[in-house]
Amino acid sequence: MLQNSPKIGHSSHVVTLDVRPQLLDALSALRDRVAAARFPLPLAGAPRARANRDELLAQLDDYLVPRLREPEAPLLAVVGGSTGAGKSTLVNSLVGRRVSEAGVLRPTTRTPVLVCHPEDHHWFSGMRVLPDLTRVWVPQRESADDLLLPGEDPARVLRIETADTLPPGLALLDAPDIDSLVADNRVLAAELICAADIWVMVTTAARYADAVPWHLLRTAKEYKATLVTVLDRVPHQVVSEVSRQYGALLTKAGLGDVPRFTVPELPESAWGGGLLPATAVAPLRTWLVHQAQDPAARQHSMARTAYGVLDSLKARMPGLAGAAAAQYAAALRLTGAVDTAYDSEHSRVRGRLQSGAVLAGDALKRWRAFPLDCTASELLDALVESLCELLLCAVTAADERVDDAWRREPAAAAPELTPQESTTDTVEHRIGMTVRRWRREVEEYAEEEVRELDRSIAPDPEVIAALVVTALLGGRRARSAGEGLAERIGAHGALRLRDRGGRLLIDCLDRVMNTERERRLAPLDALEVHPEPQAELIAALSVLQKER
Repeated sequence: MLQNSPKIGHSSHVVTLDVRPQLLDALSALRDRVAAARFPLPLAGAPRARANRDELLAQLDDYLVPRLREPEAPLLAVVGGSTGAGKSTLVNSLVGRRVSEAGVLRPTTRTPVLVCHPEDHHWFSGMRVLPDLTRVWVPQRESADDLLLPGEDPARVLRIETADTLPPGLALLDAPDIDSLVADNRVLAAELICAADIWVMVTTAARYADAVPWHLLRTAKEYKATLVTVLDRVPHQVVSEVSRQYGALLTKAGLGDVPRFTVPELPESAWGGGLLPATAVAPLRTWLVHQAQDPAARQHSMARTAYGVLDSLKARMPGLAGAAAAQYAAALRLTGAVDTAYDSEHSRVRGRLQSGAVLAGDALKRWRAFPLDCTASELLDALVESLCELLLCAVTAADERVDDAWRREPAAAAPELTPQESTTDTVEHRIGMTVRRWRREVEEYAEEEVRELDRSIAPDPEVIAALVVTALLGGRRARSAGEGLAERIGAHGALRLRDRGGRLLIDCLDRVMNTERERRLAPLDALEVHPEPQAELIAALSVLQKER
């Protein structure tokens, strides 16, 4: 990613960005793999994995890829910090005029404001960085809220301002509060920081030990980002004491070498959004201008941050791959529980069919009354109903076994996996349709057999159908049905009809059980948890490492 190139006239080396097309291709491929990774199952590590993926995408899309594609673009310094840290006042004072509005109400900065030199406007008006934010171009002293389209979210808008008091090559971005009460603002603040060449972390004399700014400082250290801290609103009586304590905390956190600036508390700080005297921010301004205008310092700032993000991939990608593997393992366990339950019930119901379990209750009563006190149609109705009940019991039992197994699986708590039964398309309705279709097919085969008989007086096809269905569903109890069938259409015809009807019965059973199994698995399938992402993430990282 980085290579050393000698700086003319110096014996030292300047780190420069390596922007070979192969590296960019490898990075783009990795970015696509990260974007494709999904963590829909509610496992313990899933929220963290989703946050890591989103943060990584923000850094790749908003910073690394655009920075490598266009290393000549201006340096972007993002000013971040907690509520009331004075970020807007600081940005206004660095620019030398009011560009970022803050107010008495918190959270103060609602719409992020990016300020650059007029010559640099084109770098930020397009979608090169922060492509998810709508651009608004604000004439001076007009509220950004007035320029929003109806229904547009002010949190997803980037206000672009130009000021010729800023040097070309440097842009400042005033981000929302990182501890904002509004969740969208916190998310946006984190996203904007990911787009920075330089992270400017602002805290106050009263709040420099708070957890939130320290979380950001540690993140910046982890990514080796170019970082500068500002201790703002320091009462002059305690400047040296507070500065010493803050310095000690930074050193303890391994951030002792981070440039540190102190801004005193002044009357102008009181309401936020005002202007401090130029002298109050002169050291910070000089440092930022030097980073943008000195070729060596600029290369170092850019390369350090870019290198840090690239280096961090070695630790972050395996974490994402591990989370993807955990998702797939959980999906396999859920699928396995469904398969086991349905396979087991499938075998059990097949055994019950062979033992003649359908010929019971009302169906058995009807068979005993046939043909004197029960018509063929009534017998068929009773047998079909009994078969439907047997299949419904099998499906219900399979679903209960699935529920029992899934209760032990955290992944099964995904709201998408809760079975939603339609009021019209119920399991009873689906089973009834399949069984009635089987009955119709058997009746058609019975008519065929009767048509082929070489007799003057042919038996009633419905009686033949009732006998074959009884013989297929009644087991030993229905031996006389088989005999009656052979008497009416001959032994060969009876055997042929029982074979065809029996094959159709097995198909009917398979269709019912497989349809219900698939319905149970459909919500899980829709989540598209596949084995590939794990391997693809690691492979993409490996290709990138080779290119570097």
